[in-house]
Amino acid sequence: MDRIREKLFSLKDNTYGDFTAKLIPTIQRETVIGCRTPELKKLAKTLSNDLSAVEFLDRLPHRYYEENNLHGFLIAALCKEIGDTLNRVEAFLPYIDNWATCDGTVCALKLFAKHPQKVAERMDVWLSSGNTYTVRFAVVTLMNYFLEKNFDEKYFDKLRKLPSGDYYIDMAVAWYFCTALTKRYAETIHLFEDKVLPHWTHNKAIQKACESFRISEERKTYLRTLKYPKEKR
Repeated sequence: MDRIREKLFSLKDNTYGDFTAKLIPTIQRETVIGCRTPELKKLAKTLSNDLSAVEFLDRLPHRYYEENNLHGFLIAALCKEIGDTLNRVEAFLPYIDNWATCDGTVCALKLFAKHPQKVAERMDVWLSSGNTYTVRFAVVTLMNYFLEKNFDEKYFDKLRKLPSGDYYIDMAVAWYFCTALTKRYAETIHLFEDKVLPHWTHNKAIQKACESFRISEERKTYLRTLKYPKEKR
């Protein structure tokens, strides 16, 4: 642990640490070393052949924000079987305390795309966990790996019925439905026409869709007509 922490501190950039801490208000500045994500990914790759990496995964909780990010990247680098990956993920989820670690871990887990059924088996447990970042992890996983060839419209219903009021979950759900508009417009647009999403989520998803270069101007114009006149939370 000390050796890995020493490596992290060798990558320290105070200016970048200040910038990172401002983006993530749920963490304390003193827990941010100031390591850039590409450097953490390189370190994870280097450590993937080091026995100390397994010990690092077994030692939770971590002290620093970058240690948590490295943890997510190491799961992706070390685990070659989906069962092992999911077990490591579920051991880690209770310790994720911010949106960046959550989303970065999801994006690193490319093995999820190859085993959608195994991942789907855990989805209801994650969505019903009541833990902000476990629920967000599930939503971002669905957005990244279940809107193309693994698409299943049943998740529309599950996500729109999630309890609202938690900013980091609500934002992830809005982001999910915005992405659904870009990738599955025909299947998604009726949700906005029928106005079945919570008001804030509905309007935020439309806002994000209208900022996307992947949606035509014609569709953006139509989406704007579907917004609620005043956002509600």
